Amino acid sequence: MLRGLGQVAAVFAVLGLFWWLGSNLTANLARQNLGTDFGFMTRPTQFTIPYHSEFLPRSPVWEMVLVGVKNTFLAGLVGVVLATVVGLLVGVWRLSQNWLLARMATLFVETFRNIPPLVIIIFFGAAIFTFGPLPILREAVELQLPWTSDTFLILSNDQWGIPGFKGRSGVAAYLGILGTGLVVGAILWIWRTRVNERTGAPHHRVAWLFGAVLVTAVVGYLALGEPVAIDWPALTENRRRIASGFSMNFGFMALTVALGLYTASHIAEIFRGSILAVPKGQTEAASALALSGFQRYRFVVLPQALRIALPPIINQYLNLVKNTSLGIAVAYAEITALTQTSIGNGRPAVQSIIVLMGVYLSFSLVISVILNVVNRRLQLAVR
Repeated sequence: MLRGLGQVAAVFAVLGLFWWLGSNLTANLARQNLGTDFGFMTRPTQFTIPYHSEFLPRSPVWEMVLVGVKNTFLAGLVGVVLATVVGLLVGVWRLSQNWLLARMATLFVETFRNIPPLVIIIFFGAAIFTFGPLPILREAVELQLPWTSDTFLILSNDQWGIPGFKGRSGVAAYLGILGTGLVVGAILWIWRTRVNERTGAPHHRVAWLFGAVLVTAVVGYLALGEPVAIDWPALTENRRRIASGFSMNFGFMALTVALGLYTASHIAEIFRGSILAVPKGQTEAASALALSGFQRYRFVVLPQALRIALPPIINQYLNLVKNTSLGIAVAYAEITALTQTSIGNGRPAVQSIIVLMGVYLSFSLVISVILNVVNRRLQLAVR
């Protein structure tokens, strides 16, 4: 009885504290003639965003939020991919019998893991781009494909340009065909999985999936008369910006590489510990079957280690996405930097920060839901 009354009292105390804080906030905002609504989201931002020529000072705040969300998503996605690949390789190399390879992997982990991510971001931004060896954009290095006039890479200390894609007539139908191919591939994946479980035959799910997507992509491309073309990077006449292709600014590259390598140093240790947690008898059994070192890892060790590694890796992914807010140090236009600029231009701070927190909360919840579903699928069924 007393325990229940204590819990009820604690709940009312917390609610009362929030009510008191909210009342004070509302009173202080009213005293300064500041509203508590979110109507500012439709007002013009009154500033531009670097490397986003389509965003104008008259663009509303909600469009600024969308630009920030897109840039945060891109930085997080590229960083997660880089961290996973490098972390897996370094984690395996740390257990290598090759003395030099194992020591290099250890040096990588101990270096990046013990330096704050902000310092690493600033280092990459300054040492490689701002004060690095690359030329300015007007004197950018342009690499061309052999025996052609097409430029496939533009290098400078401000932007890099790589080939992109541009749509022509029929591109919408082509995207629909690609979606159909993906659905067919997913069905084939499920079918091959069931065949493997029923008969023990090799499933080759990845080959079936990519085969279905590749066939539909090629057939659709030829049937619709080349609805997509390669957009080669090129500089404008005054050589002040990259006009075509896909361009990456120095802030994006410094942020993603720095966070990718920093997070990879933690993921490497997670993989190393997970591999060591796999029973030694599994490796001995694989060796008894005359599997090569690569086959042992591919078919025996890593599938079991991944079940152990995925839960802590989820936390590393969440940290990486939240750490993209440090992109403000290299002038990358992610959501935190844009929100701070918006507040500096007269937008209400409290509501702006609420929107910012909502964006990061949404990112974290979506990542957690997706990866937790994957984690449950990977776990062994207990009967």
